[in-house]
Amino acid sequence: MNFRPYNYTEDELQQRIAELSRNTYTDRKELLTKLFNSIDYTTLESTDNAEKIDKFCAKAMSFPSIAKELKVPAICIYSPFIAQAKKILKDSGIRIATVACCFPTGQMPIEVKIKEVEYCVEQGADEVDMVISRGTMLRGDYETVGQEIAAVKKACNGRTLKVILETGDLATIENIRRASIIAIKNGADFIKTSTGKSSESATPRAAIIMLDTIKEYHEMTGKKIGFKPAGGMKTIDDAITYLMLTENILGKEWIQPMLFRLGTSRLADKIIDEFTL
Repeated sequence: MNFRPYNYTEDELQQRIAELSRNTYTDRKELLTKLFNSIDYTTLESTDNAEKIDKFCAKAMSFPSIAKELKVPAICIYSPFIAQAKKILKDSGIRIATVACCFPTGQMPIEVKIKEVEYCVEQGADEVDMVISRGTMLRGDYETVGQEIAAVKKACNGRTLKVILETGDLATIENIRRASIIAIKNGADFIKTSTGKSSESATPRAAIIMLDTIKEYHEMTGKKIGFKPAGGMKTIDDAITYLMLTENILGKEWIQPMLFRLGTSRLADKIIDEFTL
């Protein structure tokens, strides 16, 4: 399976972003619903504890009571709280995602990463968001990066695997494109821009490179890979940009929870405030 050369210049990327990110929705509530129902509702803080997780899960379940159309597809939490959240969210339809592989740095031996992923699965995670080793990627050891992703995919034992590229660290068009290909070839169900813990999180520039790669893979194989921009979205318009890029590059069929997620919990309340006016 050979991906074609990716020859866009920075100027060409910016032009495509401007063309493909324009909001074409006339029904604002329809648009807000699609955004909200794509949010991985997340708490990944050093201060998280059992009491906070109780309240966090209760809030995640409360959204449909505010507006029946609104429901987050998943929460994302640290692994010590998976079993607790699993009990609280039972029968809610909300999936449990967690982060792994020495999030957010990726600096851990693969044997330990696998043990961490196995623990997450044993505790009841439905989805695992793994972060790649950017140091390994940047030194050009692409084979090891791919082998690690494949090993984590196997350890996930059928759970959804989101592979976080941390595109701010990768920086160049070539690196982001190559990392996207490596992740997809080695079992990623989603490719995700960022941990949200770095100085540069999701950007439209990184998104368009990743989306083009997903599209090319789909054209070659018929298989659909999900996309998750994460971090850096401060306004509803920021989130709209990523939804429109995804829809215009991959098609409307990608705008559903098993193929499109947003890592932007801070916008949940903003969307509700506008939705319920």
